[in-house]
Amino acid sequence: MGIQLPPELAGVAAQAGVRYSLERPDAYITSNILGFLQVLEECRYRKVPHLVYASSSSVYGANTQMPFSVHRGADHPLSMYGATKRSNELMAHSYSYLFALPTTGLRFFTVYGPWGRPDMVLFKFTKAILDGSPINVFNNGHMKRDFTYVDDVVESVVRVTDVIPTPDEQWSSDRPDPSSSSAPFRLYNVGNQEPVELHEVIELLEETLGKKARKNLLPMQPGDVSATHADVESLHRTIGFGPRTPMREGVRRFVEWYKSFYEVS
Repeated sequence: MGIQLPPELAGVAAQAGVRYSLERPDAYITSNILGFLQVLEECRYRKVPHLVYASSSSVYGANTQMPFSVHRGADHPLSMYGATKRSNELMAHSYSYLFALPTTGLRFFTVYGPWGRPDMVLFKFTKAILDGSPINVFNNGHMKRDFTYVDDVVESVVRVTDVIPTPDEQWSSDRPDPSSSSAPFRLYNVGNQEPVELHEVIELLEETLGKKARKNLLPMQPGDVSATHADVESLHRTIGFGPRTPMREGVRRFVEWYKSFYEVS
């Protein structure tokens, strides 16, 4: 029996995370490059009318011009994870051009919330603080991230799925806009537009958990960037929505879920 694909396909499965890509870059090539190729081939031959896939803010890499815009280049990723995600965007464009496959890539910015990955910062810090274990705080807590609550991400994905891209009539090869094309191809940022320093996130966790964190202050890690900040004007203009959950509210919801799920009093 063949795989049954929905009319529109959203692809959010991948080998994620910057840290592990330093240890096992081959895992990222296998999953994010070869795996994504299989998704594209399935969409091509089954004539899926719209592929929506997850990219990442990690594609911006060495860029320092804030906020990060889909209308500017993103060709200097600093990790294999970022490199594979940028490769996905280029692969998608090729299929959009060659086979008229409509594709939309969403560059997610530090997604957090209930049911999140255990290796993400809020999950790790919450567990450690409750256990009384020290947390590793890189760049001495001065990292800035555009934390984006999961409900806002889901709403963005659902809305984007209904907006099937068409060739951009204003696109010019003389001054190419990286976010669109003469093919049915689009890229959007999905971020909260409010970067928060890591030490502020720790303070919110301490306040919500009612317990102080033990901190190991450490320098920046290889492959990391000091700040991320999303420009979501294109997303908002297209779907009439942009992530908006305040960090304080998102942390509160996450902690409530964590305590309930792990039965923490």
